[in-house]
Amino acid sequence: MTTRPPTDGLRLRLGTRRSALALAQSGMIARALEAANPGLTVEMVPMVTTGDVVTGDLALVGGKGLFTQELERGLLDGALDLAVHSLKDLPVTLPAGLVVAAYPERADPRDVLVSELASDLDGLPEGAVVLTGALRRRAQILMRRPDLRVEPIRGNVDTRLRKWREQGAGGVILAGAGLARLGLRDLPAHPIPTSVLIPAPGQGILALEVCEGSPAVALCRTLDHAPSARAADAERRVVAAFGGDCTLPLAAWARPDDGGNGRLRLTALLATPDGAHSARGEAVGDDPARVAEDCVAAMREDGAEEVLTRMRG
Repeated sequence: MTTRPPTDGLRLRLGTRRSALALAQSGMIARALEAANPGLTVEMVPMVTTGDVVTGDLALVGGKGLFTQELERGLLDGALDLAVHSLKDLPVTLPAGLVVAAYPERADPRDVLVSELASDLDGLPEGAVVLTGALRRRAQILMRRPDLRVEPIRGNVDTRLRKWREQGAGGVILAGAGLARLGLRDLPAHPIPTSVLIPAPGQGILALEVCEGSPAVALCRTLDHAPSARAADAERRVVAAFGGDCTLPLAAWARPDDGGNGRLRLTALLATPDGAHSARGEAVGDDPARVAEDCVAAMREDGAEEVLTRMRG
């Protein structure tokens, strides 16, 4: 059992990326930590990560871990006490000595279509351009609408919205949680049902990463949300089963089963980026590890290895 340390006069240095979304998310966590631990002061330490400055396809230049490595180095060398990440950007395998101390309550995991032409993917004109930085989104969009032109886009939310406007594209796909945390409510943003786009593993969940055994562990535990932690566990096990690569066209979404019995339902999809080949799985159960195992087994039965072989080829 972790004992909470006294917090009067205690200070935590919270490392965060400098993007508007990262600052908004980290500020939200800082305020929540101070409210849950009276006497605690959380100091924000903005940092530039390699992922913020490199250009090109993330899968070719190092993966999404480029957004976390400087923050993790700060934790390990003692410059930081805590780092806040969007869980979908955090690699499954953490550096030795680091742990995720808490998963606060998940925000809306759905993707949204920002478009002035249509309120859903089916309403977009034939051949319309859709911008997205995720192979997962690209694959599922093309599975439903192979006539659309799905083009890559990188950058923070403001950059992606600016490029959507400048290019006159039919729409841009973004995470609904990010738009909500930035307070961007005046956009023509249309949530996409999870039956159309299964979310990314960890989408809408924040991860509070700390050094194992540090005082920050107990402080962060005050924000842990058990249902979100169970979902995160199941979804990340699916990622780990297929190599732990955050850049795979892989979707995984865990949520309470509709039966209201406390069980977990997990749906996952692996597809080639062109959407031509895919493997799907679903499982329900009480234990996140077993649910993930059963879901992955169902995906393999549905041809997941063939999908991986086609991508590698």
